Order: sequence, then structure tokens, then C-alpha cells
Amino acid sequence: NVWRKSEEPAAPAAQPAPSTPSRRSEPSKELATIGPSIAIKGDLTGNEDLVIQGRLKGEVKLKQNNVTVGKSGRVEADIYGRSIRVEGEVNGNLYGEQEVVIRASGRVQGNIVSPRVTLENGSNFKGSIDMEAASTAPAPAKKPERPGAGAEPRKTGIPAADVGGASPQKSLVGSDRTPAKQ
Repeated sequence: NVWRKSEEPAAPAAQPAPSTPSRRSEPSKELATIGPSIAIKGDLTGNEDLVIQGRLKGEVKLKQNNVTVGKSGRVEADIYGRSIRVEGEVNGNLYGEQEVVIRASGRVQGNIVSPRVTLENGSNFKGSIDMEAASTAPAPAKKPERPGAGAEPRKTGIPAADVGGASPQKSLVGSDRTPAKQ
């Protein structure tokens, strides 16, 4: 038989593979929950999205996954995630690869580093926001509890309130406060 283009038999449709639990290859499909009666002290890492309804103290590193702090969640930790949503309370820094959302019921005391940040009306936030793109954001560095902690105080002759957060050398360059040489 000679087949013409319009008469070619249709190729059999590819049968989809039977559904098997292959969701491990797609980390955002798995979902883990820390229930309201659970309290954890320590660091969390993994390849699943996480919902925290309980209490957690430590560090959460799920950079490629979504992290949600539910309404009953109480977290004392830095959280690293692809997308971070806060409906409960967080005392720590939030590092979102894509976004950080503080819901109306959310309370955050800490800094936020993410290219996209949403603070809903009614949310409570105390800290700073850095919206640099994730690819250009520097790795977070541990900061001392108070300015100058562990450093030797500098003798500049300028009260600390006059420095304005800049280093004394930068504040003095070209200023009329440069000590006169004798």
C-alpha cells in the first residue's frame, strides 16, 4: 500500500507513565508540616516545602522550597527559602530567593533580604528590607549584637552621635573637624 500524507494512520498516542510517587524530583510538590503542638530546637534542612504551625528555635535552610509560618507558628530563627510567607511570629532574618510576604496576621522582628517583598495592611514588621536581586545579593554576614562589639574604640574627638553611622575616617576627610597639627 502506498500512503498519502492525508491517509497516514495516526501514530498511537503515547501512554502516560503510570503515576508513581516521583514527586521527590520536584521539591516544591512535597509538603511537610510542623504541627501546633510540636516544639523544635535545632536547624532544619530538606527538599520539601514547609509549613510551621508550632514553635521552632534554630535555623531553617530550604533555599529551593517554600516556607510558611502559619498563624499559630512561633519561630526564633533565620529562614532561608525560595518563597517565605509569615502569618504567625518570626524573630529572625528572612532570606527569600524569590519573595517574602508578611500577611496581615504576621509579626516579624528581623531583616528581610529578597527581590520582592510584600507587607500586607495590618502586618507588624520591625527591621530593614534589602530588595537586591538574589543573584547579586551578597551572602549574609553575621553582625555583632551592637556596633563596635569586639572592636577597640577609636579616638577621633568626635562624639559618636556626630558620626552618623559612617566610619570616622570617612567623616573627617575634608571636614573642618580635622585636628590641627602642632
